[in-house]
Formats: sequence, C-alpha cells, structure tokens
Amino acid sequence: MKPPPFAYAAPATLEEAVGLLTEHAEAEPRVLAGGQSLIPLMNFRLAKPGYLIDLRNIAGLSGIRREGEVLVIGAMTRMSEVERSPEVAVAAPLLAEAIGLVAHAPVRNSGTVGGSLAHADPAAELPAVALALDAELVAVGPGGARSIPAAGFFRGPYSTALAPDEILTEIRLPVWHGGHAFTEFSRVHANFAVVAVAALVELDGDRIRRAALALAGVAPVPVRATSAEQALAGAPAADAGAIRGIREAADAAAAGLSPAGDLHASAETRRGLARTYLRRGIELAVSRARNER
Repeated sequence: MKPPPFAYAAPATLEEAVGLLTEHAEAEPRVLAGGQSLIPLMNFRLAKPGYLIDLRNIAGLSGIRREGEVLVIGAMTRMSEVERSPEVAVAAPLLAEAIGLVAHAPVRNSGTVGGSLAHADPAAELPAVALALDAELVAVGPGGARSIPAAGFFRGPYSTALAPDEILTEIRLPVWHGGHAFTEFSRVHANFAVVAVAALVELDGDRIRRAALALAGVAPVPVRATSAEQALAGAPAADAGAIRGIREAADAAAAGLSPAGDLHASAETRRGLARTYLRRGIELAVSRARNER
C-alpha cells in the first residue's frame, strides 16, 4: 500500500521545524527522524499525517558527548553510531547492549535513538533503558526547551509527554557505576521482545548497594520493578545468599505485574518470562559488577 497524500518539508533549523508544527497543526503534522517506524505505519495507513517534517538537515541534533557524569546523545543520532561508540561503551554500556538487540543492522543504520523513544512502543528496548537509567529527555517547542524525566515521558502505547508542537532534541543519561545487563525473549531473532529487562547493579563490597530494573512488554509503558530494587538493596552479592535473594526479588517483581495477553503470549506466560529474565538480568549485572572491581 501507499500512504495517503501529504505535504513535505525539510527545514534547515530547529526553530523552522517547530514553526512548521505550529503553522500546520490542523494537518496533524509528524516529524521524520529515521523513518523506520513512521514510514511503515504510513504505508499501511495506520498513521496519516497531512504534513511531514524531515529533521535530517538540522545541524546539532546528532552527536554523543560526555558532560561530567552525564552522557548526552542527540535525538537524531543513528542507533548504529551509538552501538559502536567508545564513549557509550564506557558511560552507558546498557544502552549499547540493548541497541544490539534492536531489529537488524540496516534498521539500526537508519533508525535514531530519539525516534525510537518518541515512538514509545511498549515492547521496544530503548524506553526500558531510558527508564532504568533515569534519563532526562529534552524537548524544544515554541516556549523553548524543557527537560522531561523518563519516568513521566511514556504515557501509553505510542504516546508520550511531548506536546504536538514539540521536538525531542537530546537524551541525557546519568553514568551508572557498576554492572549492567539487557536480557529479552523474542520468538524470532531481531523481532520485538515479548518481554525485556534492563538491569543495573552497584555493589558495596560483597553486598548490593542499589539496583535499577525496568521491563518492557509487560504493560502499556515500560515499568520499573521497584519491589525488586528494594529487595536487592543491601542483599548479598555472592554465594548462596545472593542466588536466593535474586530469585526472591524476581519473584516479587513478577507477582506485582498485570500484563495483558495477546497473540504472542498469554498474561501468565509474560509474567513467567518476566520472572526468568529478571533473574537472568540481575545475575549477569551482579557478575559484571563483581568483575569490574
């Protein structure tokens, strides 16, 4: 199928792009980043924007830089660039690991970090990473720039806190010192995950100082496993005590989930997968944290 007719613009500045969103509000305009989600939706007529605003010519919306203990990634940065970046490997290895599981290389060569986050697919990897890392997402609109915490950015399936006249410009990720892991189950390699887990662990000696856990595929938005995080704080990170504590934390988190069933998995299957992949993710994150010392 072909998309319905639409107007197209490729502005040279961010201000011009924001102005076009406002000027053509009645046409339900959409911004085009990598196009790996929007274009297929348009071809299937599941998305019907009357005005398409291509961001590729706007300078300053891509790039990776470190600002102290914060990694800053431009929203138009291609996933493949992030995946290969030495800076990301050091400051946010969880992000690099998760991107390696996104679709196939050609998709990552075109798809952007900001495009994936703004698309807000509840089964996608990057929203879970942003939530686990307590990312700040910077958006620019007619009133200027504002920062949105990841915890408040995702509102529902394919729905975010971005206003219709705002554009996501950068993602700010606090540097996490410790171990990480991104684990997921998908029926076919490179498909969207049925369940995915982003896990971060920081140790204090042989005990877990803190943990951050986020899941995708178990709710309309990515969710934090706060009960598991609380159970892990202060728990042993070695020997039989660690194995028991991790299992109990994963059980507690899974018990608190209320996933919906669909053609890919029943609610009970998703809950069971969440339990298994939480355990695997925590164990791997703890192992990596111990090896870093």
